Amino acid sequence: MHSSTRHALTFAVLSALLLIAARPAPAQIEKVLYSFGAQATDGFSPESSLTSHDGGLYGTTYEGFAGPGIVFELMPKDGWNETVLYSFCTTGRECCPDGANPTGFVIFDRAGNLYGTTYGGGAFGRGVVFELSPVGTNWVEKVLYSFGVWAEGVNPVGGLIMDRAGNLYGATFRGGGGVFELSPSAGGWTEQVIYAVHNYDPDGGYPGLSMAAAGNIFGTSRRTVFELSPNSSGGWTPTVIHKFIGGATDGTAPRGAPVLDASGNLYGTTRQGGAMNYGTVYEVSPSQSGWTETILYSFEGHEEDDGAYPYDGVVLDASGNIYGTTYAGGEYSNEGGVVFELVAQAAEGNYQEKVLWSFNEADGLAPYGKVILNKAGHLYGTTYSGGILGFLGVVFEVTP
Repeated sequence: MHSSTRHALTFAVLSALLLIAARPAPAQIEKVLYSFGAQATDGFSPESSLTSHDGGLYGTTYEGFAGPGIVFELMPKDGWNETVLYSFCTTGRECCPDGANPTGFVIFDRAGNLYGTTYGGGAFGRGVVFELSPVGTNWVEKVLYSFGVWAEGVNPVGGLIMDRAGNLYGATFRGGGGVFELSPSAGGWTEQVIYAVHNYDPDGGYPGLSMAAAGNIFGTSRRTVFELSPNSSGGWTPTVIHKFIGGATDGTAPRGAPVLDASGNLYGTTRQGGAMNYGTVYEVSPSQSGWTETILYSFEGHEEDDGAYPYDGVVLDASGNIYGTTYAGGEYSNEGGVVFELVAQAAEGNYQEKVLWSFNEADGLAPYGKVILNKAGHLYGTTYSGGILGFLGVVFEVTP
């Protein structure tokens, strides 16, 4: 580790301790389950949300001490101690055939294999789709596809979704692709672009995909929410559901995958736009005449002890309440971020926002990924920075 990095870590730890001593303790609804940097092979700077599987939490970090990123597991039976399932490019950062810098969450198939993407690395240095398979007590990685052709899209971001036939779908951040499908066959995996759409956003934040029960795909691009419907020729028919125009009455730069409720309504966030230009939570609802967008909430920023600039999507509970994160704003620092809840007001037909937690550096800083929700109503997520060990990030739990 470079001396400058060590000095920065020392300063961050001292700053965190001073913050703890100086501030009155708020109601303890947040708990740091794990601070990255606890072991020599650890990762840091997670950008993804978490995945719950067999009682554990799984995720990725964009960077690592042994290589550019890891896939990790946290199990409650071990006191939320971390197990590094895989470190990318441990043979050296100049050539990373197995992938480098994962940004998205991971998914599992029925056999317990794990799938994800990396932004870089691979045969052409432009990202991969990978599979991790459990073999005894170890996990073995296999690159399913290396991105390299600019016209077909490069640098995959975010997580994958899988249909019932085992096909994988994801999004690339750069190039002429957009949404891709990866299909298994006897000879390996075949990739094809199913929707060419512009995803690159210099301000950051990634697109996302979700799949309805009928098999149609919903997603976001830099400016739109769209639907991909299977057609009779074996391809996909794209429909732009909503195009964001920004300003005080609409959002701009949608983030993450839109989430569906039981009635077919879609919910998500935009990084900017809204009344204060700090971003929004939106709903897009189907009707006989098309789709109608409603801004459910406009963030107000640090000046109002509110969040600012959501970087990913949201999650719903059974009562219709909406949960998410912003990577900035909050009570303690404009750069801190919050976990928020939009409480459904059935009688009024709208939502009331509640800041569940404002991050203060010692307990995390700048959550990029959305939270996940378990059956007991606990929220779990990651922060890109902060934590008791410095600016390496944390895994946290929030109990509303």
